[in-house]
Amino acid sequence: MPRQVPMSAPDVDESDVRAVVEVLRSGRLALGPAAEGFERDVRERIGVRHAVAVSSGTAGLHLIVKGLGLGPGDEVLVPSFTFAATVNALLFEGVRPVFVDIEPDTFNLAVEDCRLKLNDRTRGLMVVDVFGHPAEWDAISAFAEQHDLLVIDDSCEALGSDYRGKPIGSFGNAAVFAFYPNKQITTGEGGMIVTDDDDLAALARSLRNQGRGEMGAWLEHERMGFNYRMDEMSAALGRSQLRRLDDMVNRRAHVAAEYTRRLGELSWLRTPVVQSHVRPSWFVYVVLLDPGIDRQHVVRDLEARGVPARGYFPPVHLQPYVRRRFELPDGALPVTEDVSRRTLALPFHGTLSIGEIDRVVDALVASVGSVAHG
Repeated sequence: MPRQVPMSAPDVDESDVRAVVEVLRSGRLALGPAAEGFERDVRERIGVRHAVAVSSGTAGLHLIVKGLGLGPGDEVLVPSFTFAATVNALLFEGVRPVFVDIEPDTFNLAVEDCRLKLNDRTRGLMVVDVFGHPAEWDAISAFAEQHDLLVIDDSCEALGSDYRGKPIGSFGNAAVFAFYPNKQITTGEGGMIVTDDDDLAALARSLRNQGRGEMGAWLEHERMGFNYRMDEMSAALGRSQLRRLDDMVNRRAHVAAEYTRRLGELSWLRTPVVQSHVRPSWFVYVVLLDPGIDRQHVVRDLEARGVPARGYFPPVHLQPYVRRRFELPDGALPVTEDVSRRTLALPFHGTLSIGEIDRVVDALVASVGSVAHG
């Protein structure tokens, strides 16, 4: 079998290694200055009052849902074209997700479908800046203000993106970034809540630390909380990575542009749509195959050629655990379901070489050709 092209890869250099080693040698491995510094750096980067480091993007979303007081009896509008954690953060607190359809071009939440699904139990929106392309924040903000809705931005895939020149992470009541190794920057595991809400930030700091109060004794707990803290090694890595964010986003954009240049003339797929008023940070590179192409055959054939590929995302409303709970029928979200059947995520990261890009493109063309003539 040919040597496999990596599906994703963290961009780690010697400055990152030195930052982590420095923490290890300090002996302060938790609740120390690295996490505080990382929070300050992110806060300044996004232009918000608060940043709260947590153990994952999922943890951050959970703390926002809980911190905003959402719970049983409340409904939140949420796209199904997302990673399961977006919806799980609502389910953790007994909130009912009301699934809305997506735009056929950017795959982001469709505000018009939100209008159709709105009712007197709707308390908020969970927005996703999918694949690093910002959602349509002007329309979302106007809709939320009109109906007095809370807005949570799942920006876990979008660090470094801008909407009309304003950083993603600065919209809504609060947002969350994630730092898994396939993201724009990595801390291994980890996440960051960003918000201008003083009360929410204070509550999130308590909840992530087993419910301890800011001024209380170590074994005094003001409320039931969680161990959602970020350790010092992860935070040190995050600080070091953040210094190179612009360079890493630019290199990801270059890889995306090279893919688009090579794939843009093919008649049987659509390359990613980027709106003129946004700057995406390119979490992944996802093409849309024509309906007549057998995607699973293509994926298997690519794998045999040493090129991994994925269908991205399976709709959350059709996941087995969600269907058992809510009994949602096929066809409930026609755009989401059609797009989900035809997406193909190609190997993508900022260090992908031109040779690897050519190899992926050549393999994709050959694989689709084998499907057409098989």
